[in-house]
Amino acid sequence: MIETLKNTIDYLSTPTISFTLITAIFPFVFPPTDWFDRINRKLRIDKLWTNTGGLIQFILITGFFVLGYQDPNFKIILMKGDNFPIVLMVYSMAFFTWYAMKKSYINDARLDEGKKPMEYHDPEDKVLVWPDLVYIEFICLILFMVFLIVWSILVPAPLEEPANPAATPNPSKAPWYFLGLQEMLVYFDPWLAGVIFPTLIIVGMCAIPYVDINKKGDGYYSFKERRVGYFIFMYGWVVLWVYLIIIGTFFRGPNWNFFGPFEYWDPHKLEVLNNVNLSEYFWVIGLGQPLPSNILLRESVGFLVTGIYLFVVPVLLAKTVLKKMYEAYGPTRYTFLMILGLSMLSLPIKMYLRWFFNLKYIIGIPEWFFNI
Repeated sequence: MIETLKNTIDYLSTPTISFTLITAIFPFVFPPTDWFDRINRKLRIDKLWTNTGGLIQFILITGFFVLGYQDPNFKIILMKGDNFPIVLMVYSMAFFTWYAMKKSYINDARLDEGKKPMEYHDPEDKVLVWPDLVYIEFICLILFMVFLIVWSILVPAPLEEPANPAATPNPSKAPWYFLGLQEMLVYFDPWLAGVIFPTLIIVGMCAIPYVDINKKGDGYYSFKERRVGYFIFMYGWVVLWVYLIIIGTFFRGPNWNFFGPFEYWDPHKLEVLNNVNLSEYFWVIGLGQPLPSNILLRESVGFLVTGIYLFVVPVLLAKTVLKKMYEAYGPTRYTFLMILGLSMLSLPIKMYLRWFFNLKYIIGIPEWFFNI
């Protein structure tokens, strides 16, 4: 029974399956439209979140780690000092996501009844920064410092022997907070995964208050009044960032091959992967011709596809599906949102193209160190 459960988890944790399942389930957990919201109400997901969502998440996560601790293969990975922050991150992320959604659903119910949100206070009811807020922050600082001291005493620092150029670790992994970027390097060139995307993430988060024109849900928790924002942010955070960190931590083994959580990390495991660029699909496979010697002609299809994705798709959306959004946000805000949105969407698109078609680059110009 236990072995069957482990084999099932190993099978479902394959990126093509686990990523697809998470993406398919996500709209029902954070319904971005009324259509999903109707299903949400039928399934009573909001009540489930509010009443027992946190407990269910805690039981599932703890059960997974307990099962992993008893497995000789997963225990080695789980007990590494480097991976302890990942375990804390999983629990804290699950708790605060549940707590925020619980407060949101409670406020939504209050708003439906014509009541004020829980965070609403009378303008005369003021709380001073000093001493009220500073006092609370100081207590939190003390408690967190005590936690770090106890952690440093109980869990030794994961220091290894001095670096040896003749013996490279396999797998060679970045610190846990960079594992999401390292996983993105499987699908994108370093200048994109390591420079452009992190810059867009930081700039995009800084720009949220200036881009958002929705005044509802400002200053209090509410899901119904900010459902699209919730969905986009949580998908980018949970699926396109935390998921990649977990994959890079627990499921990427020697030679950066994928292993199920209960599989032995065999350094001799070979996965045959024929990486093919879009230009090869078009010229060699499609037309049966050799690649043109002219670089621009060779990658013309890739430039065309990229141009349509970045410049034509936003215009078509502005004239059709997102017409109301374009009129409400204006051309400047709309363009900025499209840049951020299409950049975020390019990651799952590239992941699926790599998994199912072995497509490495849409534009591949190694002569100029320019690959997309």
